[in-house]
Amino acid sequence: MGYFQVYNSSAYLKVQIPSPPPPPSSPQAPPIPKTSAQSPPPKSPEKVGLGAILGSAFGGLLLLLFIIGIVWVLLRRGEEEEEQDYIDELPGLPTRFSLQELEVATENFSKTLGEGGFGTVFEGILGDEKVAVKRLEGVERAKKEFLAEVQIIGGIHHINLVNLTGFCAEKSKRLLVYEYMYNGSLDKWIYGRDGRSCLNWRTKYKIITDIAKGLCYLHEGCKRRILHLDIKPQNILLDDNFNAKVADFGLCKLMDRDKSKLETRMRGTPGYIAPEWLTAMITEKVDVYSFGVVVMEILCGRRNLDYSQTEENRHLIALLEVKFKSNELCDLIDKSVEDFEVYKEEIMHVMELAMWCLQSDCTRRPSMSAVVQVLEGVMEVETSLDYNFVSSSPMITTADIDVDQSVPLVASVLSGPR
Repeated sequence: MGYFQVYNSSAYLKVQIPSPPPPPSSPQAPPIPKTSAQSPPPKSPEKVGLGAILGSAFGGLLLLLFIIGIVWVLLRRGEEEEEQDYIDELPGLPTRFSLQELEVATENFSKTLGEGGFGTVFEGILGDEKVAVKRLEGVERAKKEFLAEVQIIGGIHHINLVNLTGFCAEKSKRLLVYEYMYNGSLDKWIYGRDGRSCLNWRTKYKIITDIAKGLCYLHEGCKRRILHLDIKPQNILLDDNFNAKVADFGLCKLMDRDKSKLETRMRGTPGYIAPEWLTAMITEKVDVYSFGVVVMEILCGRRNLDYSQTEENRHLIALLEVKFKSNELCDLIDKSVEDFEVYKEEIMHVMELAMWCLQSDCTRRPSMSAVVQVLEGVMEVETSLDYNFVSSSPMITTADIDVDQSVPLVASVLSGPR
């Protein structure tokens, strides 16, 4: 072929077809703006200043209260230490019990023995011993003064006085713990369930003598003369052998032995109040008068004020005067006593003693030591008696009795029906 090259007839052409243009794009939506909480308007300088002041004041108040609390705790601790030192310095103080101890002893004050005008008596057990716990009410006496009174009463011991064995003075609470008297108060025994007495004469005579000895010790045997001011059967308690003991003594205003008179406001129980309460200053002779009333109740087996009786027989002391003038004193005696006829003369002799104690003129009444001597047979009853008795019952009623709250714990605080 020489210099010539032979090509076949096949030929290739590379044709590049241009790609179609992209479709027109839709207009882009504007971007969605981001939502955000609207920022509060800036505070005014006045509001910022007020908030700072209130916050500072509140913080200062809290700090002040905290400081006051600390000071109060320290002062309270100091008072308790001072009080304990004061108690330690009081010789002869009865046992001190906490309120919690007495709550446990009385089963949270669940068993009531009786209620009086100023408090309630509950049965309790301390250790293996039964006690009577009196919860005082309406007592405004300062603690130190109350403790001083308790010291005096706790230091008085006599076989015919109910023994104070302990106390509680916690915050505003005032409680007294006494020996338990198993036969309760005298009124339950001299009136009886059917209104008549259920004691024989020898027991009655012993009870009368026991009461006289207890009062004699209060009037003449203590360093300071003590007036009871509320002698009545409810305040005479009996042990399991029917030994009588005077209760609730000494918590009235005390009287120095060298002072013969004590000016005070009226207190006591209607029917047992001496007539001089209305007109004169008071001496221990008011207790002598009340003792005379109690003796008459024991002899007659009835209450001095008995509203179940007819009007002319309602007041025993007024009736006594009537019966004396008609020479019918024996009509007053409780005939239910089995041995009345055997001891009739002795019973009438004791009635004469009661009438001596009931003299209207307090200066003509005997002392309690003289009463004891008569009962023991070493002295005779005064013969020139005034038999115009003044019964306190019609003259003095409950409305007349004004208890002086400034006087600590009047006698009826520790008594009342049991």
